[in-house]
Amino acid sequence: MTENAILREQLVQVLRGGAAHVDFLAALKDFPAEHYGTKPENAAHSAWEVLEHIRIALDDLYEFSTSDKYVELKWPEGYWPKSAKPASPKEWNDSVRAIEEALGAFTALVKDSHSNLFAQIPWGTSKDQTLLREVLVAATHTSYHIGEFVFLRRLLGAWK
Repeated sequence: MTENAILREQLVQVLRGGAAHVDFLAALKDFPAEHYGTKPENAAHSAWEVLEHIRIALDDLYEFSTSDKYVELKWPEGYWPKSAKPASPKEWNDSVRAIEEALGAFTALVKDSHSNLFAQIPWGTSKDQTLLREVLVAATHTSYHIGEFVFLRRLLGAWK
């Protein structure tokens, strides 16, 4: 296996999580629906806000990485939902599914040997904006917020 292939496999593992911490789906498994919008004392966000923030950020990072028609979202409001709770359990489930799809799209992009991990993204504003950087940002950002889910679940008494 080449160094390039090893790097790509390692990036997929980092994106999917589970090596150094619980993975995305495990953090959400059996999350109590009655607490989707609960913001416990000492918590910055509800689970819904964190979930949607992950979805929005992953979509934004993927769009930036792949489309010359990318339009930057306004910070911070463009990256957070307007409501602290979903309109319905279906909206929650749709967000979970969209995150899984975004992680799958990033995984496919990384696994594609034609994807240059090191080239500057042409529509980016600096030389360090490469696919490798964007994948690492997506992975670390998602990982950080998975930790928030675990924290929220502990505060709510809903973690093993």
